[in-house]
Order: sequence, then structure tokens, then C-alpha cells
Amino acid sequence: MGKLFILSAPSGTGKTTVAQKLLSELADFERIVTYTTRKPRPYEQPGIDYVFISKEEFEKKIKEDFFLEYANVYGNFYGTPKEEIERITQKEGKDALLVIDVQGAFKVKELMPDAITIFLLPPSLEELKRRIEARGYRDENLEKRLSTAHDEIPCARFFDYIVVNDFLNDAVEKVKSIIISYRVERERMLKEIEKFRLNKEIVIMVKGGKCYVKET
Repeated sequence: MGKLFILSAPSGTGKTTVAQKLLSELADFERIVTYTTRKPRPYEQPGIDYVFISKEEFEKKIKEDFFLEYANVYGNFYGTPKEEIERITQKEGKDALLVIDVQGAFKVKELMPDAITIFLLPPSLEELKRRIEARGYRDENLEKRLSTAHDEIPCARFFDYIVVNDFLNDAVEKVKSIIISYRVERERMLKEIEKFRLNKEIVIMVKGGKCYVKET
């Protein structure tokens, strides 16, 4: 069974860019594609970045209990499909990445306590403003996002891990190290030990051999 990793950050911090690099560099790792009612941006691909649906379709799925969690973010709905988490982590046994806003991260962690939460911090508020402006947000929308960031940044201390996205490659390597460390934790290794390139004798010894350490 795979692990669920939650990557969250204030808008503009760079979580989508970090996620894309992680997905290209890690095997057996798949992003959970979330649903939204907002319009796609020019560079976004439907079904890859998000599943774009109407507000009416979204409300219908809420009634059908389709979402693990959902929220209204800047006037648009976003939701996490239950079946995708189950497909990736249980049916396919891969690790799953959920890129989500801060309020959504708290909701998923409450429902799935074993999920690993990672908070991506901007190096400064000035840099965050520059990044948001570079994405095309101006005026009222910009101020709203910066105001929300002020409220969300203190939430970092309630996450399992905190990574500063100052230099992109450094941030990606730090998040990768978190994921890789969980792939070799004791319980998971013992459950999946037959998958690794190990001699059968070693597998038998690790799983059931007598542990004996003598003084030297």
C-alpha cells in the first residue's frame, strides 16, 4: 500500500512547479488530480493539472459523496476525489501526491492521519509578491492572495515537514528526501521486502531470523 503525501503552500509559493519536478524524478509516484470549477489557465491541461467541471457538476458530486474534501478558494470550488486516492495507493500500491491549499491539507490530514504533510514556505513576503505578480495577478486579487498568505504561513508549524522554496532544485531535493525516507521505513520495508533486489536467504533472515548480537 502506497503513502499519501500532501504538498501545501500559500498561493504563488511554487508548489505546482515543485510537484511537477517530483513527478518527473520519482518512480511509482502519481499526482491525485483534483477537481475545480474555475476556468483553465492557458498552460494547463484538463485531466492532468485539474479536472475542470461546472459548478452544477461539482454540486452534484458533492451530493454523491464523491469528494474526500472540498472547499471554496477565491470564489471557485476545489475537491479531492476519494476514488483516486484509493486507486493509486491501494489498488496500484504507488505513492500519491496531493497538491492542495492549506485549508484542504488540514481537512485531509484529519480524515487520513497517516498522510505526510509538507509545507512549502516562500523565502520572504516580497519574493512571494513578485511570484504572484509574475503569474498575472494584480490589484484586488493580488492583495487578497497576500492577505491569505499572512494567515496561512503561521500554519506551517502544524505540518509534518517544512521546506523553504528559495532555490527550486534545493527545495525539490529536500521534498524528495522526505518521500524516499518513508519508502525505506521499517514497517514498509518488511511488508514489501520481496520487491527489492535481495537474495532469498537475506529475505528469510530479515523477516524471521533470530536477532543476536554478542559482545566484541
